[in-house]
Amino acid sequence: MRVISYGGGVQSTALVVLAVQGKIGHVDAGLFSNVGDDSEHPDTLTFVREIAIPYAATHGLTIHELQPTRKNEPITLYGGIMADRVGDAIPVFGEAGNPMRRVCTADFKIKTVHRWLKNNGVSKDNPATVCLGISTDEIERAGRGVSANYEVREYPLLTLGLNRTNCEQIIRQAGLPVPPKSSCFFCPFHSETVWAELRRDHPDLFDKAQVLEDHLQSVKSFRGLRQVYLTRRGAIHRTRLSDTVSAQGPTLFGSEIGSDGCDSGFCWT
Repeated sequence: MRVISYGGGVQSTALVVLAVQGKIGHVDAGLFSNVGDDSEHPDTLTFVREIAIPYAATHGLTIHELQPTRKNEPITLYGGIMADRVGDAIPVFGEAGNPMRRVCTADFKIKTVHRWLKNNGVSKDNPATVCLGISTDEIERAGRGVSANYEVREYPLLTLGLNRTNCEQIIRQAGLPVPPKSSCFFCPFHSETVWAELRRDHPDLFDKAQVLEDHLQSVKSFRGLRQVYLTRRGAIHRTRLSDTVSAQGPTLFGSEIGSDGCDSGFCWT
């Protein structure tokens, strides 16, 4: 079996286009691990469901939307954090301004894809090839993380020598809009510009992120642990998200969240 780990962003969407064009070899399916409708940025979910999935289906490729589970019950990243079911799930910043450990990628992306593969006949003796959307301008991400013994990772964009700009061109030439950069709306790896744009363009999501930060801080305080924050500057200055981020005015060149996106489907791996 050969699949695309689909994250809903630019690079993995380019992989889908290249797959249906027959330029990266046969692909059996695309796998999109949705960490939760209450967690993924709604713009990403709209693109995946209304553009990517129909486009792929029209060309004979199925993109499966997968849902993470815990003890065989569906779970979302935001809901799991709020219910204290997933511990230190996201890379919040400690009081020194350093990101702390996280399990969001492993538990909500990678394990979900692995579960689907195993349920569909993949094993140590019959491994799957998982194509990841990592381009030449982020080659340092290739090979990160521990690969399961029933999968072989492949990086078609690196093989073809394609960067992010090339991927955008491929998507446009296929008649598709370029997707927004994918990530959870409350990801601590957001740049200050992205946080400011979230407050400006999606105040409801910004407020939900503030509720999440307040919850994490109350839990840490109750347990006598060190305090955590959703932004580095907030951690350094001991300020809440709402007091750290002001609404961003219009930007001339747009914005990126750097290498913290989930475009490959496997985030930083």
